[in-house]
Amino acid sequence: MIEGIKKIGDYEWELPIGFVEGMHVPGRFFLSEKLTGTLEEGALHQLANVATMPGIIRNSLAMPDIHWGYGFPIGGVAAFEYESGVISPGGVGFDINCGVRLLTTPLTPGDLIKKKEILDALYDAVPVGVGARSSLRFSEKQLETMMTEGTAFAVGEGFGNKDDILHCEEQGGMKGAEPAFVSKKARSRGVPQCGTLGAGNHFLEIQVAQEIYDEPAAKAYGLEKGQICMMVHCGSRGLGHQVCTDHLQILEQATRKYHINLPDKQLACAPLTSPEGKAYYGGMAAAANYAWANRQIITHQIRSVLTRLCGIAYDDIRLVYDVAHNVAKIEEHDVDGKRTKVCVHRKGATRAFGPDCQDVPPDYAHIGQPVIIPGSMGSSSYLLKGTDVAMDRTFGSTCHGAGRVLSRSQAKKKLQGKTIRETLGRSGIMIKAPHDGAIAEEAPDAYKSSSEVVSVVHNLGISRLVARLEPLGVIKG
Repeated sequence: MIEGIKKIGDYEWELPIGFVEGMHVPGRFFLSEKLTGTLEEGALHQLANVATMPGIIRNSLAMPDIHWGYGFPIGGVAAFEYESGVISPGGVGFDINCGVRLLTTPLTPGDLIKKKEILDALYDAVPVGVGARSSLRFSEKQLETMMTEGTAFAVGEGFGNKDDILHCEEQGGMKGAEPAFVSKKARSRGVPQCGTLGAGNHFLEIQVAQEIYDEPAAKAYGLEKGQICMMVHCGSRGLGHQVCTDHLQILEQATRKYHINLPDKQLACAPLTSPEGKAYYGGMAAAANYAWANRQIITHQIRSVLTRLCGIAYDDIRLVYDVAHNVAKIEEHDVDGKRTKVCVHRKGATRAFGPDCQDVPPDYAHIGQPVIIPGSMGSSSYLLKGTDVAMDRTFGSTCHGAGRVLSRSQAKKKLQGKTIRETLGRSGIMIKAPHDGAIAEEAPDAYKSSSEVVSVVHNLGISRLVARLEPLGVIKG
């Protein structure tokens, strides 16, 4: 382990004030002994750097999927006091509201005799790749509404049902979205891409609920052992990337304007109450709503394929939940016994609100918010539930996935997509991707063990295991 780090629990470590100059609070990260070999020194320095930012509260935090990112580490969580704190695109990421949703179906593995046909149809229905364009055509006016309303816009256009809105974080639409702060270039990238998966680590999977750990929670979420599920992982596409790019330039200037001293220019930020801070928040929220609309339209395409090929009803394909992984949100949390308004940055981290918390859907209120942690092609994905422990210790946050151990370029050099396709095929996992390079860069070996990462947050109690899902068919961007 790196010098200067203190172990303060079985799964908890601290970067004390002074680990880097100017820290206002300690850094905390959660990791098992088994995962310490995956820890990057650069990611820890990023965690400590975040602790130097104005208005940060309690700790700079990182989940067990921690790895190097832009400014903030991926897997990072930081809360800033609203009146004295800042907002930073580095704490959100370029793919604003990259997130994941889980759908249940009435199907079982025995119903998948047409698996190849289903996978081919899904691949045709949901465009993939860097420049993927949708066959749908939305007007500029529709895009404006999409950025304001999110999931509700898509449902209103016939891409889903009202229960879908209830089963999204923020009900699929952040308040405070300001499309006026989304540039013309960002809009031009967004118009043709809504309803597309994109590239990178984004995917659409056919999965089976292989194991249930918490029967009452699984029942509340509508999940049974042996059930076929669908998981979607994607974000705000080119629109979100452009929003981040545009506002980074503005906030780099704002950092100087407000005399904010930072150890890394990638932490560019502005006071939350400043014009620049409010503009970024408004543009980011608009991009987040676009992402929710994007995943909702993909959900409609999935339902359309399954109803046509499997003979099941549209509304029997049910949305369990949709969570965001890259977002900054205004929330209230108890800090030192006082209810405090904060801006929580979750960058490669998942909200994990406990039972009876505001914004947990009424039908899940007694259980807590569903938490969805995806694996990577050949590895398990997990459904967990949020907890009161998370509310007390991590501002209602947990991990978001396995976390990379190989960069995409390293993975493509080290791993062969064709070999991975064949190996997974022998295990009954069918893969569709635009090329073998897309498979290699997102191979299971490029990531930490999803089961080990999830065991850390489960044992800490910041989210608790409900079910394990195994992939049967994978579409990669």
